[in-house]
Amino acid sequence: MEKKNFRTITITDIVTLADLNRGTFYKHYQTKEELLNELIDDVLEDLIKAYKDPYLHTDKFIVSELTTSSIKIFEHVVSYSNFYTIIVNSNVLPGFQNKICDILKELTKQDLVAVNNTNNNINIELFSSYTAYALFGLIMEWVKGGFKYTANHMAEQLIQILSFNSHNVVINTSNKPIELGSTPVNRN
Repeated sequence: MEKKNFRTITITDIVTLADLNRGTFYKHYQTKEELLNELIDDVLEDLIKAYKDPYLHTDKFIVSELTTSSIKIFEHVVSYSNFYTIIVNSNVLPGFQNKICDILKELTKQDLVAVNNTNNNINIELFSSYTAYALFGLIMEWVKGGFKYTANHMAEQLIQILSFNSHNVVINTSNKPIELGSTPVNRN
């Protein structure tokens, strides 16, 4: 799918690339779509495992205590880098990006948010969507940038983003530097 549109890929193309014969292919799959669906299921299963890894073996998960070594989702993306590159940079599987975000949203809603929603003013559905799309947005930018950062760097950035306090954010709407305390800020 890196070189050819999925619709134009033939069973012959697949078995030639995999160095198999057609009989072996048909022993396991009836169609190329069946093979693709199994591949997608494997990727999504591993995505779920990677997402849950930081809190899988604990009774209490505290986001502020996350470490880069406990975050596995970026390692997952690296291990399936060809797949994610195809998904992000083409329209091979329309709707697949939404499917990933739906899975991340459900994981957030079921596993994390439901545990301790201390701010009753935050709608769990909206918070789950925000979290899912933000995480997938990081992944998309990473993929679009050609994986120029390591998985560890991405995990570090995620921790920094999660711990960022937006109450102290000042947005400069002019071209003039803003004085914050004694430090001028100008982010043009």
